[in-house]
Amino acid sequence: MKDLFGKAILDFQTNNDPQDLITETSISEADEMSVAYLFRGYNEMPKMEQKALDLAKGKILDVGCGAGSHALYLQNDKQMDVTAIDISANAIKACQLRGVKNTRVRNVMDLEKEKYDTILLMMNGAGMCGKLKKISAFLQHLKSILNENGQILLDSSDIIYMFDEDEDGGKWIPTDTDYYGELIFNIAYKGEKEEPFDWMYIDYNTLQNAAHANGLNCELVLEGEHFDYLAKLTHL
Repeated sequence: MKDLFGKAILDFQTNNDPQDLITETSISEADEMSVAYLFRGYNEMPKMEQKALDLAKGKILDVGCGAGSHALYLQNDKQMDVTAIDISANAIKACQLRGVKNTRVRNVMDLEKEKYDTILLMMNGAGMCGKLKKISAFLQHLKSILNENGQILLDSSDIIYMFDEDEDGGKWIPTDTDYYGELIFNIAYKGEKEEPFDWMYIDYNTLQNAAHANGLNCELVLEGEHFDYLAKLTHL
């Protein structure tokens, strides 16, 4: 991976001619994304994210922290113990420059012998497992680093609305994927293209079923106006 997403974040932080990211998926056309959005404060965040930050407690792990906005708020405004991790070295460098104290370049799946009270997976963080067939291993691992009374807070969306309807109201779902929420994601930045990668949006019912199958409670905390939601997972 060229770490273009992280490069855009670091360029913005260091004022190194930051430009928009170009994102495209297997079911959507190219779209421009302003990197400035990743540097928003609490008041600029969607209600989903605000609610998750309000619920955060104890020792917190911010997974896929990006520019570190969530971790920074919890650390500075709420005086909480938060560790921010991301697989992007550039993003972590930007987090450090912004003042996030506990940061690591790390894949959450590589964490061992650690326990947290709150695991945050914001901005569709559950999608990082890539494919539905990997969700059990993903949830089992998160469960292994979650304290007994801990919580996993994640947001995602049901993207069924993006597919065309037939005359009977059914949806035209591609047959080349196991689950309609699975996408191939492409990112371009400053004329460079990232290697395509798997990403997934998971609808609430599918998440709930996967959670229960892996010994976790799943609670719908908040529903958005556009098929999005915030969920809380806890030990059974």
